[in-house]
Amino acid sequence: MPTAKQVKPLKDYRLWIRFSDGIEGIADLSDFAGKGVFAAWNDYREFEKVHIGSSGEIAWSDTIDMDPDAIYLKITGKKPEDLFPKLRELIQYAGD
Repeated sequence: MPTAKQVKPLKDYRLWIRFSDGIEGIADLSDFAGKGVFAAWNDYREFEKVHIGSSGEIAWSDTIDMDPDAIYLKITGKKPEDLFPKLRELIQYAGD
């Protein structure tokens, strides 16, 4: 799985992100704003603190982070089984 290499906050709760495989794009995270732990983003300066954490996560603080895999899927429009072919077998097995 590609890893996040760069991330920048944009207006309206969007992120620009570049991954190790060269894929880059913009992810709209506005649906998260104001909900649960993301209520911290009500102060937009908190959203602007985005960075890549020590474990490769997309982070804003010690308590707010996101898995970069989810953002990668959002940007590319791929499904988890596109990146992890073995999931197809599990999905097919679960449906049996």
